[in-house]
Order: sequence, then structure tokens, then C-alpha cells
Amino acid sequence: MYYIGLDVHKRTISYCVKDAAGHVHSEGKIGSTRRELDVWIKTLPQPRMIAMEATIFTGWIYDHLLPHAEKVKVAHPLMLRAIAASKKKNDRIDAGKLADCLRCDFLPECHMATREIRDRRRTLRYRNLVIKQMVQMKNRVSGLLLETGVSYNKQRLHKVGYFAELMTTNKEVQESIRPLLQLSREMISRSQKLEYALVSSLERDPLLQERLRRLRTVPGVGPITALTWALEIGDYTRFSSIKQAISYCGLCGDEKSSADKVMRMPISKQRNKHIQRVLIEAAKLAPRQSHELALIHARELERGNRNRATLAVARKVVCYMLAVERRQQDFVPAEEFSRTVAA
Repeated sequence: MYYIGLDVHKRTISYCVKDAAGHVHSEGKIGSTRRELDVWIKTLPQPRMIAMEATIFTGWIYDHLLPHAEKVKVAHPLMLRAIAASKKKNDRIDAGKLADCLRCDFLPECHMATREIRDRRRTLRYRNLVIKQMVQMKNRVSGLLLETGVSYNKQRLHKVGYFAELMTTNKEVQESIRPLLQLSREMISRSQKLEYALVSSLERDPLLQERLRRLRTVPGVGPITALTWALEIGDYTRFSSIKQAISYCGLCGDEKSSADKVMRMPISKQRNKHIQRVLIEAAKLAPRQSHELALIHARELERGNRNRATLAVARKVVCYMLAVERRQQDFVPAEEFSRTVAA
């Protein structure tokens, strides 16, 4: 078996090929294009395994090399301490260390979702960008009105009818800001239509449709939460326990223990930030829709502050969604489940 380490960059890829004994078979640098990869892969000995670090360019390289190797593995960048802490660091050395980690089975491998899931995840994250820009534009509209001393109804400002009424009847709106306000309103409208089109296309996708329907039976889980869970989690079977899923979602703190001393740290930064944000927002509304979640929220609220209660609800929602995924059944509240078992 030959072990190949790739140090991937935007325009070039440094590679190092080693045999099982650790001897360098070949090393060098090629361009980051499909044509050059095809020419290069034909010159390599077989059988072979390939390892690379997770970057923004990893996806297409992973897909392109997968048919040409026994295995292609992607390393978690935060776990590659041997490379990050090196005194001497360059592309050639990094590629060699990746090959050594792969050869010795020390590579901190991260999960690589299927191409179908990654393509749909890209659409969802593009929707997040659209929402972010739309919110910025809404804040800009409010800022323009505040700068010029225009009084307005904050709750109704971004309604189409109220905005048109404000522009036509409110004499406080100066002529200097009218073109900017109109342009901002048009951009907000376009963003809303684009956001609706993106979400609708994902909801109608045959690959996700049934899965989304089951997830939405969980209290507090709406279309965006269900989509984010399905596309950010991907294959739910990779989590052997609920604790692993909660940790991946960023709903627990770090732990540092030495000897008999255990220290609980704040919420970990090593998480999927996209699903963490959505779950926290869903957990703020979920207690209104479920008696069980309301009890959890009230109990944790007595022990600590509101943030602690929200985290407890979010963790319970993760448990519910993971259970729905594993059983491939709709969510059933505890009261109904108890009555069904008793009958």
C-alpha cells in the first residue's frame, strides 16, 4: 500500500507518496485543476490511499480522486497539531506529515458528507447569506429614517403597504433619502423572493421530502430547523450516542480534567455554527408548543439563568430529532405514547 499526503491550496497541490515503511517514493507539486490531477494520478503506484486537510477546495478534489484510490480521507484541521506546532513548516513538509499520519493510522479524520448532501447544503448556506444581507438592508432603512428624524412604526416598517404609505403621506421623509429608501425596499423584496425560491426548492427535493416531514413533527421544529438538521448533520448514523450529537451541535461546554480535578468550561467553539444558531432560536419558541419542553425550561430556569434553560431545551430537541431519525417514525408526545402502551 502507498500512502499519499496532499497539501491543498487554491492554485497548487503539494504531494508526498510514501510506502508502508515510510520511505519517500515521490514528492512534488502540481496545479489544482482536474486535468493536471488526471495526468498525475496515472503516474502513481497502486494500491494507494490519499489524505488531505479540510479546506474550501477539498470537496471537488475529494470527489475527483475517490474513484482512483482505495480510500480518500479528509483530516480535521484543528486536530493536526503536529503540523500547526512545527518549528519548520512548508508545503512539502506538511504533505509528508499527512502521509505519515495516514500511514500510521493517526490521521484525525473528519466526516465527509455525500456529494448530494453537500450540493444541497450549499444552497441552504447561500440562503443564509441572502437573509444576512436582507437584515442588513432593513437596518439601513431604519438608520436612514433615524438619521433624518422621521417618526415611524417599527413593527410595520418593512410591510409593503405601510412602507408605500410612509413614502407618500409622511412629509418628514426628505427628498435626499427617498431614492435610497426606494432602492433598499426593492433589494429587500428581491431577497425575500430569492429566499422563498431557495427554501421551496429544497423542501420539494425528493431526497429530503420525507425526512423533512418526519422532523417537522417534533415540537418547535419548523422548515428551516428541519432543513438545517438534515443538511448539516447529513448521515445521522455517524453519531453513536446522543452526547456526540449534542457536542457536534455546540450545545455543551468544554471539559478539562487532570487527575481528580474536573473543570467545566464555557460553550465550546468547536461545533457546527450553522446548526447551533438555528437550534438556539428554535429552543426559544419550542416551550410554547410542547408541555414537556415547557417543564424542562421552567426547571432549568429555577436553577440558573434563561440561557441555561434555552440550552437545556435545545439539547432535548436534539434528542427528539435523533430519535425520530433512528426510528424512521413521526414524533409522538410522551402522554400519547403512554396511553398507546397502556391500551
